[in-house]
Amino acid sequence: MSSVKLTSRKAWLGVGLVSLALAASSLILTPLLGLNACYLCVFQRFMFMVLGLTALLAASGFLERLFGVLALPLAALGASAAGYQSWLQAQPEGSVSCIGGEPNLIERLSYFLAEVMPSLFNVTGFCADEELVIIGLSLANWALIAFSASFMAGVWALLARRS
Repeated sequence: MSSVKLTSRKAWLGVGLVSLALAASSLILTPLLGLNACYLCVFQRFMFMVLGLTALLAASGFLERLFGVLALPLAALGASAAGYQSWLQAQPEGSVSCIGGEPNLIERLSYFLAEVMPSLFNVTGFCADEELVIIGLSLANWALIAFSASFMAGVWALLARRS
C-alpha cells in the first residue's frame, strides 16, 4: 500500500483549485438560483479568484515562496470579509445594515468590478440577507471556513517548504 506524501506544492495546488472552484460555483449558482450578490459577496468572489491564481502560481514552483507569502493576506482579507458578513447575518433582522454610509474601500472595489465586468461581479443584494443556507450555514459562513482553511494550508505550505 503506497502513501501519498503531502508537499507544499500539492497544498498550494489544492488551495488554488478549491478557490477557483468556489469562485466558479458562485458564478454558476448566482443566476441559476436567482441569488443576489452583495458587495461583500462580490469581494469574496474576487478574493477567491485572485487567491486561486496566486496559489496556482505558487504550486507551479515559479517563485513559490513569493506567491505563497502573497496568498496569505489574500486569504486573510477574504476571511475578514466573510467573517464580517457572517456577523451581519447573525444580527436580529433589521438591526444592522451594510448600506447607508460613505462607501468603504471594499464597496468601491466591488462597484468598480461590477462596472467593468457586470456578468461576473454584479452587486444586487444586501449583506445581511441569507439567501442560501447549506447544512445550517450561509454562503458567507462557508466562505469563512474556506478562506480560513486556505490560510492554514498556506501557513503549513510555507513552513513545510522551509524544512
